Amino acid sequence: MRTSDPEKSVWAALYKMLAWLSPGFPIGSFSFSHGLEAAAENGAVRDRETLQDWIGAILRWGDGRIDADILSAGHRAAAAGDVGALAEANRRGIAFRATAEIRLETTIQGDAFLKTCCAAWADPFLDRWAACSEAACYPAAVGAAMARAGVPLEWALVGYLQTMAANLVSAGLRLGIIGQTDGQRILAALEPVIGSASAAALTREPDCFGTATFAVELASMAHETQYTRLFRS
Repeated sequence: MRTSDPEKSVWAALYKMLAWLSPGFPIGSFSFSHGLEAAAENGAVRDRETLQDWIGAILRWGDGRIDADILSAGHRAAAAGDVGALAEANRRGIAFRATAEIRLETTIQGDAFLKTCCAAWADPFLDRWAACSEAACYPAAVGAAMARAGVPLEWALVGYLQTMAANLVSAGLRLGIIGQTDGQRILAALEPVIGSASAAALTREPDCFGTATFAVELASMAHETQYTRLFRS
């Protein structure tokens, strides 16, 4: 495929998406487990099957669902050049977090993502939003950057949710719940879950915003006072 404008090509968009969602992109995702560490401590998550169920629930009904909706809103706002709508989506993405640790998780990663993205891939719209944003919600920042880069919303959703699942699998590996091969089995099994979660986010009505993963939220609360910890959440 050839194009007279490489910056607008599908290859440039794909390149940026892969770079921004890479484990090597410096947002500190390795330091968060989203409550998984407490769930492993109390035995709720103890093997491949329970870890797969835990991650799948987060993607379908937990913060994966919220993040998909916020990413979609951020993508649409940035595509329209509407800083106000992006700021509103960002505030909603921060406000609807059940625990202090999960809020910290999204704002630390969001601020790091936005700062690094603006430094390496300068964009006037993102610079303008960053200048007036007190804290960046990670999915809002990712959605906005993807839109500005010409990454289709469908790609951005699948990429983001796969990265979320992969990070939780990585946390499970470091907690000794599973081994490397079982980690890949989980990611393979979650492929249709991520596909359906991404598709649902494209058409979900704003009134359906929210989560229903009380076990994850209780684990996150318990983690805040857990005596020994590897992770910040």
